[in-house]
Amino acid sequence: MRVLLGVGGGIAAYKSAILLRLLTESGHDVRVVPTAASLEFVGRATWEALSGKPATSEVFEDVPSVEHVRLGKTADLVVVAPATADLLARAATGRADDLLTAALLTARCPVLMAPAMHTEMWEHPATRENVATLRSRGVTVLDPAHGRLTGADTGPGRLPEPEDIASAALALLDPPEPAPRVSRGGDLDGRVVVVSAGGTREPLDPVRFIGNRSTGMQGIALARAAHERGAQVVLVAANVPAARQEEAPGLSVLDVETTAELRAAVREHARAADVVVMAAAVADFRPTSVAAHKIKREGVSEQTVTLTANPDVLAELARDRLRAGQVVVGFAAETGDVTTSVLEHGRAKARRKGADLLAVNEVGDGKGFGTPDNAVTFLDRDGREVGAADGTKVAVAHALWDVVVRLAPLAGHTVRAQD
Repeated sequence: MRVLLGVGGGIAAYKSAILLRLLTESGHDVRVVPTAASLEFVGRATWEALSGKPATSEVFEDVPSVEHVRLGKTADLVVVAPATADLLARAATGRADDLLTAALLTARCPVLMAPAMHTEMWEHPATRENVATLRSRGVTVLDPAHGRLTGADTGPGRLPEPEDIASAALALLDPPEPAPRVSRGGDLDGRVVVVSAGGTREPLDPVRFIGNRSTGMQGIALARAAHERGAQVVLVAANVPAARQEEAPGLSVLDVETTAELRAAVREHARAADVVVMAAAVADFRPTSVAAHKIKREGVSEQTVTLTANPDVLAELARDRLRAGQVVVGFAAETGDVTTSVLEHGRAKARRKGADLLAVNEVGDGKGFGTPDNAVTFLDRDGREVGAADGTKVAVAHALWDVVVRLAPLAGHTVRAQD
């Protein structure tokens, strides 16, 4: 795959040399486009030596190749690291005053930006609005890491580690799995499937929200796999701009933001569904009240937020069965604690929720959210283990559909009475 690696003018630019090596060692063809400011930190010779390609910065370099148009149009992925506050602003406003921003305007492939700047710059309303604008256009903007910055200050704004950026980038490059073999394909022919993906956001004020780290990658993989196996699929995507790329005949995407919106969309379409898969990370709580204006910090040393429980969407679906014979599947992203393991938490949740199948996966410390791979254990409604899968999220998706079809053949599936 052809990867365009843009490097912004921040001191973290040296880390992009490691990122370049990780991307090339993964088998990808990487071209580096540094900004003029970034060359004050890492010289052109470094990028050309590591990539084996020219590292040009301005639109008037190599004019006959029309690189300011060609580079973006021919890329399979654009990664910008570090993405400075200035670079985010120029990208959000459509500037094209150097080779990198011109390439961003012509790119029609996935774009990932990894911000790095001082905490005050990251938290400034202008930067937050620029990030929101880019995300609304489908750009993947990572959150910066929290740690030591230039000088003595510490806080959010540190460039994520190269390994984390590479993992997120390679996830965007992961091509669709080949169509299932005939021996497996077609087992969802004629069935209607609803899949939820992503993470819901509950607003605090017009600017801020309470959310989670779900990227929607596993939910998208589940929708794609069901579509490949013949199902008519509705994908309810909570804050997952990339989901729109999955739209195709037989696969429609509905965008939602809050838990209330997701619940309404899922329940509406579940009335005609043979299978409902709740893969979205749904917020358990929402602010009791939402401020009409941005909450100010001036003169305030503490801020208390009162939360109200959201409806338990999965438990409702399992209880109500909006269509006769409907199969309900849930996901449980869990962390263990000093007394209880991830699987034990999952078993208790399986019995509590009442879904036909619960996919339990451990999250945190680089597991689950935002990674190209996943590892899950499948439990039935009584907490018994009925399967497991470990691999790419597409492979996990197909494994889940295998279990659904094996445990509850959709033709003539009988719903058990609730305990």
